[in-house]
Amino acid sequence: MTFEQQWIEYDFNPFVLFSSNGKILSLNTEAQYLLGATSANVLYEIATTYASASFGFKTTFLDLEFGRFKCFGITIGYENESEIGIRLYQHPTFNLARQKPQGDLVNVYSLIDLCISSNSIGSSIVYSKELDPTIPDVRLHTEMFIKLLNKIYQSFGDNSTILTHLFFRVGEHVKFEGVKHSLFTIEISGEMLNRKNISELNFLAEENHLSLDIKESMVSMNIPMITR
Repeated sequence: MTFEQQWIEYDFNPFVLFSSNGKILSLNTEAQYLLGATSANVLYEIATTYASASFGFKTTFLDLEFGRFKCFGITIGYENESEIGIRLYQHPTFNLARQKPQGDLVNVYSLIDLCISSNSIGSSIVYSKELDPTIPDVRLHTEMFIKLLNKIYQSFGDNSTILTHLFFRVGEHVKFEGVKHSLFTIEISGEMLNRKNISELNFLAEENHLSLDIKESMVSMNIPMITR
């Protein structure tokens, strides 16, 4: 992989190169995550719709949202009839608390399993998980974090299924005391969220020195990987 190719591969913004019939020829790491929230057909249709009338590159500013991906613009480029590329420009999708999270080093998978087990007792809700297995033990206040996570699950208590998605945020970092830390997200979603609990969720997040991204049917926690 050349140096220029590595820049594309590790870019925070998704990039996909399509053939003339919509087949993916190449994509970077962030685009692989994007395709978990939308389809290649949708991206190909956007690329062909906003491409310039003649060979070359065209940038268009527009709002696009695919799950956790919020974009404010796209660049479409093609130099022949056989290939067309699209790059999407992401908005920052989260806020971070100013204070460094405190507590002990804990296994976040165990805490998720503990909360799911606790909330599934006597419940018919189906809890499904999509967990990146590479997240290390991180520093969290166990008791307060469990309280927050339980309250999030309870806020989706009227759903038949609840999905927990844990993923590493490629290329995103936060600094505390001059030290840069990678980030990961715990995303919990269902068909509907009990919005009466939002104030309490935000209060518990502040106690944990974390911030939440709350949408109509999803709550995301963005957590620094503080491993020492």
